Order: sequence, then C-alpha cells, then structure tokens
Amino acid sequence: MIHSLIFRRASLVPAAAAFWLVLGSAAQAQPFTVPSHRIDGTLVYDGIPPADPTLASQLSRYEQWRQASFLGWLPDGNLLIATRFGRFEQVHRLASPLGMREQLTFGVGPVIEATAPPSGSGFVFVREADGYPQLYDYSGPGPARQLTQGHYQHGSPVWAHDGKQVAFYGTDRTGVNDDIYIVNLSTGAQPRLAIAGSAGQWRPLDWSQDDSKLLLLNTLSPQKSALYVADVSTGALTPVAVPESRITAASFAPDGVGFYLISNAQSDFEQLLYYNPITRATRRVSADVPWDVEEFAVGAGGHYVAYVVNDDGQSRLTVLDTLRDLEFKPSGLQDGRIENVRFDATGQKLAFSYESSQSPRDVYVYDVAQGILQRWTHSEVGPVDPASLAAAQLIHYPTWDRAGLSRRNLSAYVYLPRGPAPCPVLIALPGGRELHSQSRPDWKPFIQFVVNDLGYAVIAPNVRGSSGYGTAFRALGGGRLRDDAVRDVGALLVWIRTQPGLDSGRVAVMGHAYGGFLALASLATYSDHLSGAIDVAGIANLVDYVGHSPAAERALRVAEFGDVQDTDMRAFLDRISPLDNVALIHRPVLVVQGLDAPGSRAADSQQLVWRLRSEGNQAWYLSATDAGNDFTTAADRQAYLETTAQFLEMLAK
Repeated sequence: MIHSLIFRRASLVPAAAAFWLVLGSAAQAQPFTVPSHRIDGTLVYDGIPPADPTLASQLSRYEQWRQASFLGWLPDGNLLIATRFGRFEQVHRLASPLGMREQLTFGVGPVIEATAPPSGSGFVFVREADGYPQLYDYSGPGPARQLTQGHYQHGSPVWAHDGKQVAFYGTDRTGVNDDIYIVNLSTGAQPRLAIAGSAGQWRPLDWSQDDSKLLLLNTLSPQKSALYVADVSTGALTPVAVPESRITAASFAPDGVGFYLISNAQSDFEQLLYYNPITRATRRVSADVPWDVEEFAVGAGGHYVAYVVNDDGQSRLTVLDTLRDLEFKPSGLQDGRIENVRFDATGQKLAFSYESSQSPRDVYVYDVAQGILQRWTHSEVGPVDPASLAAAQLIHYPTWDRAGLSRRNLSAYVYLPRGPAPCPVLIALPGGRELHSQSRPDWKPFIQFVVNDLGYAVIAPNVRGSSGYGTAFRALGGGRLRDDAVRDVGALLVWIRTQPGLDSGRVAVMGHAYGGFLALASLATYSDHLSGAIDVAGIANLVDYVGHSPAAERALRVAEFGDVQDTDMRAFLDRISPLDNVALIHRPVLVVQGLDAPGSRAADSQQLVWRLRSEGNQAWYLSATDAGNDFTTAADRQAYLETTAQFLEMLAK
C-alpha cells in the first residue's frame, strides 16, 4: 500500500538543485520527426499521427456515462435536476425517488443553473450558448422566454420571496462590469438595471424577508471580498461591516437581524459564521476544524442549518439542530464530493448532489427529522464494469521545506491499475476554470480509462497554492513564490522513486489552464526525469496572461500574479514562464488549444509549439477554431481525449 516516506533534502543546496541531485542522471531526448498536418472540420491536427481506431473504441466506453445534478426544489416538493439525454444537459423534474426524469427544457447548449420560486409555478434557468450564458423563464409546456440577449455574461439568479422577482448579474451595460439586474416575471417586463457594479465580481446572494433589500457579494481578489446590502428601489449600497476577509457565501438570517456567511475572518480556514450588525459580534457556527467550509443552507425558520466541510478534499456534511443544540452527520456515503445543499420549503428535507471517484454525480435527499438518507437518482457508468473502477486513495508525501518545526507534507489522490508493476505514472496537476482548483476524489472517467486501459497510475497532487488548505497555504503559491509549486512536483518525483510499484523512468505531467503552466514549468525544470507533458490551454507566458487579460479579470489576475508594470515583477514572471524556458525541455509535448480563447492564450500556445520544434523537440499540436480554453463540443472533446490517449500510449512504450 502506498504510504508517506521521510524526505531528506541536501543541506545548503537550493531546492530545485537538490532535486537534480536526488533524481539522478539525465536520459537522452527523443528523436524529432517532421510534423504532419491535417484538418477535420474545426479541428487542426499538427504533428499528430493518424488516430488509432482500437484506442478510440476503448476510450468511447468511458464516455457513455450519465449523471444527475441537483438544481433546486419546486414548491410542491418535486426536484429540479440537470441530466443529459442527447447532446446537452437539460432540466428535468423528478417527483419521487428513482422515478422517471421528466424533461422540461429543450434547445442548443447546456443548462448550467436553474432555480424555482418559493411559491407558484415555473422556474428560471441559465443556458450557455456560444460562450454567453443567457437567462430564461420557464412558465409551463412550450418554449421558454429568453430574458437576456447579446454577447454578455449572465447568471446567479435569486428569487424574491414574493415569487415574482428575480435578481441576477449581467455585463450588458459596459461588457465588463458585473451589474445587478431585477426582472419582474409577473408583468412580462424586461430586466431593469438595479445596481451598477464597480471593480471586482458582483453577485446577488439573497433577498430580505420583505423583498426590499438584496444581499450582494463583491469579490475583489482571491483573498478579499465584501458584503453589501442594496436597497432595491434606490440602488443605495450599505456595507456589512464584517472584518476584512475572504467571503464565499452569505445569506440573511431568519431572525431578521444578522447574516450567515462563510469567511476566514476568524481563522486561517473558511468557517461558517453568524454576524450581528448591531453588536458587530461574529460567532462561529461550524465546528472548530482545520478545514474549509464550502457551502451552507439554512432551513425555514432557522431550525436546521447544514454545512459541508472540505476535509482534505473529501466532503463531510453536518446538519445542526439549533433549537436542541444537536448535530447530525448522514451516513451511507463513501468518500467523495457533495455540492449544492438546499432545504425544501418545510426546512425538514435537505437535497444535494454527490459523486465519488467510482460513481457519477447523483441526487440524494436527507430527511433530517427522520434521520433517513435516500437516493433519488441512479446514474450509469456506461459499458464499463463498475467493479473495475479504481478508487482514489489519499496519500501524503513530504516536500522540500518545513511548516514550523515539522517537514511540510502535501496531499495527493492516487489511482492504481491492476496490471503488472512497475507501471508508468501520470501526474495530473490542479488547475482548470479555477486558478488553484483542488484535486478531489470526484468522478473523472478519463482517469479511469488511463488507469484501466493504458495501465498508468495517476497521481493528482495538491501543490502549494491549491484551494482547500487554508489562506496561508494558498498564499504560498502566489506572487514571487509561484515557482515553489513547481518544486513540489519535484518532491513528488522523489517520492515516486521510492515506490516499487511505480516506474520513475516513465512519468508524464498533465494540466489544464494553470495546471498547464505547472506541467510545462515542471517539464522545463525536471525534463530529464519526465517522459513528456500534456498542456491543455496552459499559461505559457505569465506576462501576457496578466497584461492581456480581459478587462473584467485584470484586477483579479494582478492581485494573484503581480503587476506586470512593475519592472522587477515582470522580470520574475518572464524568468519562470515556460515560453522563456523552452531550451530546457527535451521531451515530447502535446499542446491542446482553442483558437477562440480570450486574451493571448492561443497566440502563446502557437508560439510555444514553434519554439519547441525550433529546438528540435517533438510537439503535437491540436487546435480547434470553434473552442476557447475549454473543448466543450462533443467532436472537440472526443478529439482532445483520443489525442491525449495516443500521446500517453506513446510515452508509456
């Protein structure tokens, strides 16, 4: 069984250099061949061998799964869920546990949000089409009414208690700023601008009991956010004087006085707090544990309060009985991920989505009063034997520095194949839509394919800077400390060498977005000890990424990476950018990039490929003219996964 080992770094040697000493001698670079070039619709294959139909057939078995996501309660006690029949996820109604899923929405593009009023009928939903989420009103059978238009962002709909008004954010006014809009669905009127947003990201969270006020969250940076109460009629903003902190969620408390919120104001970790604006006192509601609270829900009248703790990547659900001072922890769920917890209108039943490394997302309902957990959907994994799916094993490995008096340990999830050992290794680095998204034991069918059919062990580490491990840990990977996260990959390479079941001579790295930066930077630093890298819409040039970022995201990126107008910071970002370290890479690289990406990402990826090849290195380049930084269409995603499988099969030989 994999377990943590003591790691000793050579004293008085820089961390990166120490890894070179521990990891040993270099291997020879792979021979380079003249790249081929072919076009298939919107996809461009450059330097990529012809597809392997056998490999594609194996992979297709892992892409036929289905999932169900909880969206919200209907007033009659039925559930709104998102599930896919056909190309896109649509809204369905579910009337009973494991009952028929009745499809309610139709059309092009996936539904990403849906919420029903506290009374009455119908619901509103957000559908993403061509990269622009639009808000719709569903009032019954027939086509839904589109409430927003244009090439603008919209989302986070929140119903008023009267069941008529909906608040949401939109960028219609400037194309950049998040503004708050309100639409009265009972009158058929168009949405009206209620609050003009300024800097940062603005989201509506909750309505006051009399619907005269809105609770708003303004996120200014990954470390700083603020709450405001807005007067619905005048748009006047009143700050909620919570100590400066990172706030991720909040609501009006049922007592009509205070607020529930998730904040790190009292801890290195994000906790569920109650804030009284009259006394300005803050009381901790969640248990005193060294983990983040991810989300919460308050039942009608405040009798029950539920919250989810992120315990080293695994979700732990707790329900508090505030009247009897009791707590309940539903049993029957394996280690996995819980999302979108919400009480029904009675405040007695709690619904949520749950998934694990061996099961797709499904919907569950917990009857708090009865203490009964019930599964409402049962999704399929496709033509794959469920017993063959690898479980995510949580391990901890020592890194190159200390936390206080002890050596710092980092966590990782390991998926082991059943085939012969030692096996090749794929390091799946954290990243994606969120800059520092955490590696967690959730449903990842492509990882299952890599483990079961390609025979790789997959290791998904949480390097410093990852979310879920407190404010101080997140800050360890920011600003001028950014390349320390790359050293954490080096520590993992040392750990891999100590494991007899893992082949340290066949280790690849892979990452999306920020994870792509980590993969490229790791390959440049440890090129002689890695077999190759897969960069999916990665950040090849940090200066361009910050300096050419969309206006709506620029302030957040400057706060995270540093100001490129500062000469010293710009020089540092240049020094650690993969594009400026191509000469250090001596292994094959697969670059995947959508050419419709905002900012400079597509141009930087193309330049990266050109420089890799000019150095005599092998570079596969898959691009799509209809994609941004995510390959979302079925054809694009299939091409991306099949090409990645081919690349990994080549590296394993």
